[in-house]
Amino acid sequence: MEIHLIYQIEIENFYSVRQKQVIDLRAGQKVPDEQGRLVPIFPGSAERAPRVVAIYGANASGKSNVLRAIAFISWFVQHSFQHRAQAILPYQKFMTQSAFVDPTHLKISFAGSEDPTDEGSTKTCPYTYSVEMSGRDAENRERILSESLHYKPSGSSRMVRIFERDFAGNVKAADWLGLGKERAVLESILRPNSSIISTLGQLNNRFALQLIQAASMIETNILITRFTADEHDLLTNYATDEDLLDSLNRDIRRVDLGIDAMSIIAENGAPVATFSHAGLDAPVRMMFESHGTQEFVRIYPTIYRALRNGGIAVLDEMDTAIHPTLLPEILRWFSDPDRNPYGAQLFMSCHAVSLLSDLLKEEVLFCDKDSSGSTRIYSLTDIRGIRRDENFMANYLGGVYGGVPVVG
Repeated sequence: MEIHLIYQIEIENFYSVRQKQVIDLRAGQKVPDEQGRLVPIFPGSAERAPRVVAIYGANASGKSNVLRAIAFISWFVQHSFQHRAQAILPYQKFMTQSAFVDPTHLKISFAGSEDPTDEGSTKTCPYTYSVEMSGRDAENRERILSESLHYKPSGSSRMVRIFERDFAGNVKAADWLGLGKERAVLESILRPNSSIISTLGQLNNRFALQLIQAASMIETNILITRFTADEHDLLTNYATDEDLLDSLNRDIRRVDLGIDAMSIIAENGAPVATFSHAGLDAPVRMMFESHGTQEFVRIYPTIYRALRNGGIAVLDEMDTAIHPTLLPEILRWFSDPDRNPYGAQLFMSCHAVSLLSDLLKEEVLFCDKDSSGSTRIYSLTDIRGIRRDENFMANYLGGVYGGVPVVG
């Protein structure tokens, strides 16, 4: 099973997002067709959503927290069973006393397999995954208040339950999920701070393993429980994946960073990156390359894997790695069927206002904060009267849309 397209996200009491924010990426039916950019949320659907979502806003406005919501769900589904029983979950509530006692709610809607029992099925339909988390309880433990997964196969007039879990850990599930004898074991090992999906994965439940695999295809530079991969790990990845290195070198030449190729050599048992440049007689080591080139090399594997596998790239501050004049080329990869044959999607935060001239209004989100420090998330399509042909960059810089820093 794959997560083909995320088209709606709900976030409440998560980092700077205090009040429930609903990010609905679905385009209206009257919106002109944009080949490769606005695509059906599943084959045959009249509803469409963007392949690329760019999030703008002032520093500390909450842009990264939108991406963290996606990254947290991916981590929770995959790894929460391995999380220590008494450990807090790796997220924060809104930092006020009243918010500490209120639940955190995350919900994500996406396209997935219409026949979850058939691993070879290519038909897709809407899915909705939801999790609600409390604060720490009387025993100083984090607790899941509810967790559910629903889908809407063709012919169904409503969302159909795949599983639901309540505060006490009781589980209701569709018969085809195949719990059977697993149910008693599941309820005995299901911890208050772990996901049903992650737990069922330990029992080798086939559908849970499909969901875990799907969640692993969310590629991100937002870190939940681990430190940033160091340069040794990064370069080892390039050294052991010939296709990745070849693809990087093709794109380095295409985006014209002034580099002919990156090579990986072994030095004292460790991988070292060197760059050959036209007109230079010796290669340049990575540490002496520009910051932009170094960041491009670091971020490239995330983009590459999403495009290669049909996953979802979730990238924070993408414009720190890629010059604003090169960003439109990178974004075009996601609408190019040759570069993106499996329908990868990109969520990114950035400050590169020049990119607004290359984006559709359905591809733009804004974040800003109210006087209490709570993040508000809205789309350019939420602002009444915005024409498709107006100058988004000039209007944004002029404060027409909000989401810009206020100085003084």
